[in-house]
Amino acid sequence: MADTYYFGISITAVFLITAFLTKKIIPVLKSMKMGQKILDIGPRWHKSKEGTPTMGGVSFLVAMPLVSLILVILSHFLSGERVNSLIITIAFCILNSLVGITDDLPKIRKKQNAGLSPKQKLVLQLAIAAAYLAVMRIHGCITTQLYIPFLNFSVELGYFYYFFAVVLILGVVNCANLTDGIDGLASVVAFGIGFFFSCSAMRDGNISILIISGGLCGAALGFLVYNFHPAKVFMGDTGSLFLGAVTVGCAFMINNPLIILICGIVYVIEGASVIIQVCVYKICKRRVFKMAPIHHHFEKCGMKENSVVLLFFIITVIFSFVASLALR
Repeated sequence: MADTYYFGISITAVFLITAFLTKKIIPVLKSMKMGQKILDIGPRWHKSKEGTPTMGGVSFLVAMPLVSLILVILSHFLSGERVNSLIITIAFCILNSLVGITDDLPKIRKKQNAGLSPKQKLVLQLAIAAAYLAVMRIHGCITTQLYIPFLNFSVELGYFYYFFAVVLILGVVNCANLTDGIDGLASVVAFGIGFFFSCSAMRDGNISILIISGGLCGAALGFLVYNFHPAKVFMGDTGSLFLGAVTVGCAFMINNPLIILICGIVYVIEGASVIIQVCVYKICKRRVFKMAPIHHHFEKCGMKENSVVLLFFIITVIFSFVASLALR
């Protein structure tokens, strides 16, 4: 039970620091004219959000690594716990967030919703994902065996594992970015996933996962204080890429990467809706959804933002429970 203290400290400290920093950073972002540009093709009522400060994800980009580092040192001295996977994953998340910052800054300076080109972004993310897997492998934190949820057996993939893992990482991180489209959505989904990994870690006594999942929950809740509709600040790619990296990183830390496709089903749905929309339009010149990602489709069908957020949170909770049945 003592291990759960790490979760309590992590979620509380990250929540308080994130909420405090977000409050302090909002006027700074406003004074620097760090306002979000809203695409004309989006829902017309989103135009009222134009000028809302973005890059607010910087708050938990600072809070979560800081608290994690302190707890890493504490756990090492108290229990001699090896936390290599946690340190490597936090570095991985920070690097993804730096890609987000590099993408956000040009958007703000040029006053348009276009930062890095898709190719530039993909190359950077590919390099980061490959480096993450290489370092995790060197430190013995992952193997090339892929565990299959529910079927309770593993498949040896050899070198193909790394190809699969890179595709999975890029997919989850970018789908988390797509999810950040309406007030509070990315935060509540990240919280739901973080709570799932927390419960898993409490069962197994995994201190590393308790620290990082607690931090994920705290970051999501702390930011949600100012990101709930009507949002006073957006996290930007700075925050959404960080949250996406944390969620998929947790899955690799427990050597069960496919589990993120279950507890992170909202990410899968968001990404799939965009792929379906683009492919069908190119082939048939018709749209399947009124707008993609799919959260905008629900908006255009008449659902309020908070209703969409609640629906997607409930879906995350349900599938997190399903994922818990698939754990080893």
